[in-house]
Amino acid sequence: MIRQEVLARRRHPWLGIRWASLLCLSLVLFPVLVLGVFSWLVSRRSGKLFAPGDYKNEDNYVKMQMAVVASLSAAATKDNAPASELRLHQIVETARGAVPAATGDNGWKGQILWVDDHPENNSHERQAFEAIGLRFTLALSTIEAVNRLSRTKLGAIISDMGRREGADEGYVLLDRIRREGDRTPFFVYSTLRSPEDSQEVQRRGGQGCTNNAQELFEMVTKAMIPGPIR
Repeated sequence: MIRQEVLARRRHPWLGIRWASLLCLSLVLFPVLVLGVFSWLVSRRSGKLFAPGDYKNEDNYVKMQMAVVASLSAAATKDNAPASELRLHQIVETARGAVPAATGDNGWKGQILWVDDHPENNSHERQAFEAIGLRFTLALSTIEAVNRLSRTKLGAIISDMGRREGADEGYVLLDRIRREGDRTPFFVYSTLRSPEDSQEVQRRGGQGCTNNAQELFEMVTKAMIPGPIR
């Protein structure tokens, strides 16, 4: 079978060009699909998308939603796999639910500590949160995170699991702050997440564990933003 495929490619070199063309086409069409889905929701479900009572300026409201959608879409496709139309629709619904509640200045309640020794890997995720007014303090290690928490009260903590310090530093940080009586909502965001990890995080006093940017956004905003998240 493999030999037949090799022979076919030698006889028809245009097959490689065809696949390359399809890949380039998908990369070009993906941003258009994102905007298309959002535009469809705006035109067909404007009554639910717009909340004039929450925003004095509807243009800013739409821009904020667009920023959330764009950032979560980029985070969801970091593996270069285009998101499906259903996935994009779900992302838009997530943005629609979170944005109306994120009004005003919540002080320390709107501040998130993100603990990761490679913060550049989470830039799109942070942009989604920042689009609805949440702010970040970054820490590269467990020790740095503990020091920051000793000086500042924060609304939530997001931590990766493995860092240079060890493979289970997410648990180490969670256990330490819970022993010290710190009840700040704690979320683990890790590519190695498993159902067992989710159960273990909750058993240790955390609020959630995920490897999905959209799910992280939903969990954290529900914990931090007052009022119903639709």
